[in-house]
Amino acid sequence: MADTPTAPAADFLDQSEIDKLLAQAVETSAPKQALIRADGVKGGAALKVEPYDFRNPAFLSEFELRRLRLLHEDFIRYLSARLSLYLRMEFGLKMAKLTTVTYSKFTESLPNPTHLSLFKVEPLVGVGILDINPRLALTMADRLLGGRGHSVKAERYLTEIEVALIEDVILILLEEWCGQWKVEQELRPLIIGHENNGRFLQTSPKDAIVLALTLEASLGDCSEPIQIGVPYYTIEPVVKKMQTRRQKDNAVSQTEKRASWQPAYDRITVPVRAEWAALELSIRELSGLRVGDVIEMEPAIFNETRVLLNGTPKFIGSVGLDSDRVAVQLTRKLPREEINHVKSDGRKNP
Repeated sequence: MADTPTAPAADFLDQSEIDKLLAQAVETSAPKQALIRADGVKGGAALKVEPYDFRNPAFLSEFELRRLRLLHEDFIRYLSARLSLYLRMEFGLKMAKLTTVTYSKFTESLPNPTHLSLFKVEPLVGVGILDINPRLALTMADRLLGGRGHSVKAERYLTEIEVALIEDVILILLEEWCGQWKVEQELRPLIIGHENNGRFLQTSPKDAIVLALTLEASLGDCSEPIQIGVPYYTIEPVVKKMQTRRQKDNAVSQTEKRASWQPAYDRITVPVRAEWAALELSIRELSGLRVGDVIEMEPAIFNETRVLLNGTPKFIGSVGLDSDRVAVQLTRKLPREEINHVKSDGRKNP
């Protein structure tokens, strides 16, 4: 019986060789990413790549959304106080969400049944949507009719009388929202209609970007959301004005502002004094001075004459004679730090 041939030992791989082959296979299978900058230059893997959804573009940056969030927080605070006075009952409001979504997603998220108010903001274009939960609307209508403001547990559409009552509350809400933009532009709200179902609305294109604000409103024991959806193309003009104004406020002027002379300065008199830091004497020497005594001073002191304006040292000059009068020629201006270092009496601070 013949022996069965065995495979040579070189045909078998140990564990370290298997791991090496697997690592090489992973490296070759992973495609190399070629990242290209906005200026066309190829970058390495160190570049930070952020995901971007082209189907839902973000028209507002995080900084711009933060500015709008601050603006709407003021709107919520003022609206809460005004509605509390109007309803003669505490009306609580807080921001639940402020974001940008497409018009189709915004209308699909609206509940049913609900109460929708369509409004325009003149002179801007576009139609906004205000959604109030029917339970909250009925509670406010009950309060306006003299009720205690208890939650009305009913899932139904509003009647024409209830819509008329709630329309006054909605108009107050829109007036306060428009009032927050008055720094950029005066806006006037106008209610153009009411609807019950958001799925059949066609006030904007489906892919239009909407600034969606969700509020949590509470009146008595009723707590329900209020949603405001405004197309971005509606508020784009005022948002750009807000951005431009912020840039101007934050811009640092590189040009030095020069003081301009005003006619009112012509008759203002300022005391001018020239002095020297001559020498220091002890009390005994000072008390022994008599008429006729001579005090010796260094000749260079005349070139270091300090000129004070209204008691504040401003210039250094040189003393001389001009005909029969003593004159001081200004040679240099004292820097600010040296002015602060000198007392009003001409002596240096310790």
